[in-house]
Amino acid sequence: MSDSSNDQAAGVQEGWVRAPLARFLVPNVESVDVDPQQMYPTVGVLNRGRGLLYRDPVAGSSTSYKKLNRIGPGALVYSRLKAFEGAITVTPDNLPESFASQEFPTFAFAPGVSPDFFRILTTTQRMWDALQGASKGMGGRRERVKPADFLDIVMDIPPLSAQERIVEVISAVDGQIAALDEEADALDRVSMAVAEDLLSNEAIVALGTMLDDIQGGRSPQANARPPRVDELGVLKVSAVTPFRFVAEESKALLPGTSMPESAVVQPGDVLITRANTPLRVGAVARVPGDVRSGLYLADKTLRLIPSSKLDPDFLVVAMALKLARTHLMDSASGTSASMVNVSQDRIRETPIPLPDLDRQREVSSAVLSVRANADAVRAETARLRDTRSSLLAGLLDRTI
Repeated sequence: MSDSSNDQAAGVQEGWVRAPLARFLVPNVESVDVDPQQMYPTVGVLNRGRGLLYRDPVAGSSTSYKKLNRIGPGALVYSRLKAFEGAITVTPDNLPESFASQEFPTFAFAPGVSPDFFRILTTTQRMWDALQGASKGMGGRRERVKPADFLDIVMDIPPLSAQERIVEVISAVDGQIAALDEEADALDRVSMAVAEDLLSNEAIVALGTMLDDIQGGRSPQANARPPRVDELGVLKVSAVTPFRFVAEESKALLPGTSMPESAVVQPGDVLITRANTPLRVGAVARVPGDVRSGLYLADKTLRLIPSSKLDPDFLVVAMALKLARTHLMDSASGTSASMVNVSQDRIRETPIPLPDLDRQREVSSAVLSVRANADAVRAETARLRDTRSSLLAGLLDRTI
């Protein structure tokens, strides 16, 4: 390496500051009185630094809040209640006028600080660990991070020139991750367009006429953590999304908890969520052949047992069609905007196309082939995310 390169590298290493966040951030909370006559576009903050959660607008007359915090563009915001889960981000520069409860404090940036660098910093394990350490609550529960405690968190922050270099490098990786995510989503859309086209002229029947049974589990006492390999576990509702079963989305059963044998998750099972968010209720996936033993259905997940006239893979495809999805979402009921339910009777009424078995297998093979390509892209994305984490860690601890 040339002397000039060495000098440049040394210059990048200089100027790092280990200091409380109060040196780099300035509280800028702007609260507004709630007007019953107004609508308020609201946002939340996703965990693990995943950005904002955009909620439906709230009528001032329908909320119990007397005041809301205005959430502006280019501001750091976190959830006092969910900070221990890494619910922190920097808002987009093009964020339209938005609001949140007073559990979401906001901060502006001091001179010489790059908001884009802090946006990247909020995606790191070190930031999440620091927030968890600052969380305080009663009974040993980490319930809140107060703004004063947040500003007391100590971090190693590089000079502005290094911040901008780190942003440049990581943004290039993030751009590739976003492109791969879009490619996978596009393949998913193509798979369903293929299915809709191939099945457009088939007769429609009620799902229940093609099922031998619907079986469910029950809600047991369980830990929040995933089960170890030697422990029994119960599925979380997030274990089933359209076409995808994730065994890791489960909780460890408490010792001594008994579950019925009928609730054991078996290879090849077709599972459906009877309770979930409005967009995910009625999601259907098939359990792979290599699923770990010792997993059980909870009360929010049901097993569909198809008759001999209904191919299990085709059942998964049929339940993802627009006709079935619209029926399931329209059939859901509940008082919570974040969790709704659909009854077994309404599931049985779900309309699905029904070609003969050979045609069913032909259609499901075509659809699942496209989705296998999407899964391969997502696996590549996961590897790239791991690379991003390692690269960013090296940049922040100055080994790179």
